[in-house]
Amino acid sequence: MARVKRGVTSHAKHKKTLKAAKGFYGRRKNTIRAAKAAVDRSKQFATRDRRVKKRNFRALWIQRINAGVREHGLTYARFIDGLNKAGIEVDRKVLSDIAIHEPEAFAALVEQAKTALAYIKDESETAHAKAVGEKLAA
Repeated sequence: MARVKRGVTSHAKHKKTLKAAKGFYGRRKNTIRAAKAAVDRSKQFATRDRRVKKRNFRALWIQRINAGVREHGLTYARFIDGLNKAGIEVDRKVLSDIAIHEPEAFAALVEQAKTALAYIKDESETAHAKAVGEKLAA
């Protein structure tokens, strides 16, 4: 059986790792053992941070929406509740963009949320008053 020399594949693997370690500081960029450990760790961070990035953006959108809504006398939670009760389905990314770039359209959304909240509030107050009246009568 013929002898297989493995230098070519090892060299290619090492070259690939060192290319991924480009820009690292000290031995981590040019010593294969240190570079391999650093590259492996960097890939773990990259995987984790792809998920963290989504969380961070959602938090940013919520902060922007909250800031926009408070100018109209509502809180973020009440605004979202009002939109849900009004049957308006717009995601937070788009709401944030509208709040920044189109204040008139955002004001219209806030008004719709307020009317939906007022409508629900009026209904619940009437139902509550009715229930209290019935209790007192009995």
